[in-house]
Parts: sequence; C-alpha cells; structure tokens
Amino acid sequence: MKGKHRVIVQNNRLRYEFEIRRNITVILGDSATGKTTLINMLRQAENLGASSGVDVICDVQCRVLEGQNWKLILENASGNIFFTDEENAFINTEEFAESVQGSDNYFVLITRENLYNLPYSVEEIYGLHSSGKYQNTRKVYQQMYRIYSDTRNLPVNPQIIITEDSNSGYEFFAAVGRDKGIACESAKGKSNLFSLLAKKRDEKVCVIADVPAIGPEMNRLHKQAEEKKNICLYLPESFEWLILNSGLIEEKMSGIFWNSLKTLLTAESF
Repeated sequence: MKGKHRVIVQNNRLRYEFEIRRNITVILGDSATGKTTLINMLRQAENLGASSGVDVICDVQCRVLEGQNWKLILENASGNIFFTDEENAFINTEEFAESVQGSDNYFVLITRENLYNLPYSVEEIYGLHSSGKYQNTRKVYQQMYRIYSDTRNLPVNPQIIITEDSNSGYEFFAAVGRDKGIACESAKGKSNLFSLLAKKRDEKVCVIADVPAIGPEMNRLHKQAEEKKNICLYLPESFEWLILNSGLIEEKMSGIFWNSLKTLLTAESF
C-alpha cells in the first residue's frame, strides 16, 4: 500500500482527524492524552458497527490489531491501516517487525516506549492534543502534531561531521569536509552514534542521519542535542534525496531517463 490516507474517527463527544503518510506511524504520549480512547473507539466501530455510535471515515479499512492471533490476521490482510497499542507486547518483538516490513498494510503504533526493532521515520512520530476547533461546544477535537519538526536546520558551521552510515553518504560528506577543512567520521550504524558523541566535548558537531530509520533513537538523540549545545542535527530524507534535490544530476539527464531515476529513488518504502 502506498500514498497518504486521511482518517477521521468520531462520536458525539470526540473527533480525531489526522493523515497517515507512511507504513509506520508512531503516536507517543503519557496517560490521559487520548491515545487509549482512540483505540477503544476504533474497536467499538469494528465490533459493533453503526450501533457503536462511532464513525470511521477513511478510503481504506481501519482496524485494531491485538490478541494472540495478530500474525494470522496480518497474513490474511492487505491494504488496511492497523492500530495497536503498547498493551500488546508483540509490538516490541522482532517477529512483529519482520511482519510489518513484509506487509502491504499501514500501521499506527501507540506507545510510550521507543520501538528499536522497527525502522520508522522521525517525521512520523506524533503526539495528540486538543485543537480547540470545537471550543464553544462540548465536542473535543483531537489532532496529531509532529514532535520533531526541526530536523534540517541550516546553515551550520561544524568542526566535525558525524554520519550514521558508512557508505556513499559518508564518502560524500567526507569529501566535502576535506574541501572545507572539516573532519568527518562514520558511526557505522545508528547504535554507535551515542558512544561517538560522548567522546566529543567542546567541538561543534553536526550529526547527519537518514530520517526514515532514526526514529527509535530520536528521543535520546534530541535530548542529547538539547543538553549539549555543541551538537546540531541534520536529518534529510536520504542521501539519494539530497542528490536529487541538489539539481546536480537533473541538468545532465534527458527528461525520460531523469523521471525514471527520480521515481525509483524517491519511492517510499517505509
């Protein structure tokens, strides 16, 4: 399943409205923020239909994924948006991560914990808040807001660049760094970022990592950047995204070949 899907879940007291853009969306937040209520409303609509008093409006089916048969349900489902919460321990397992990545469904995961087995995007981590749209009525209007909205703050003037990957992205930024007199190091994987950052004391550091895969580490990384003022974050969509948006390649390619390459490299897989 590809593309964006607008979801509205409402009854006579509450209305949730948001847009799902990738196959993994994470909703974070403490108790009493409306996360569990959303799941309960979806469950009521799925089990009771019109008699539940809950309307679910979307161009694809929205379902709650829970219980011991979750894997069997996924194996027999396609083109759905599944909602599940942290009460289902399976969302923290490698088995669930493998099922998600091989599935033709979208997933909205409601949790207070980081899900380290899943490669979800920084840009698809949300919280819930009441917008006040119905402030003069009894109905409460709940919307999602992006928690980490500033991931490409430029320009920066670092002394050291640290890249998450060790392949083409690192080679590119290492070459740029040599021209500018800036050291460039590879963390050789997102799990090593923090040990490498711990060794940097006063140097101004710019961390470069791909948005789609750094989501589980983002809370810790963001806190570290806030506490240590010498760390700044640059989180582009991908190295390919940087190249495609630079204009360096487009000028040298014929229209048909360029459009084919652009479609291939920008196809969303997460």
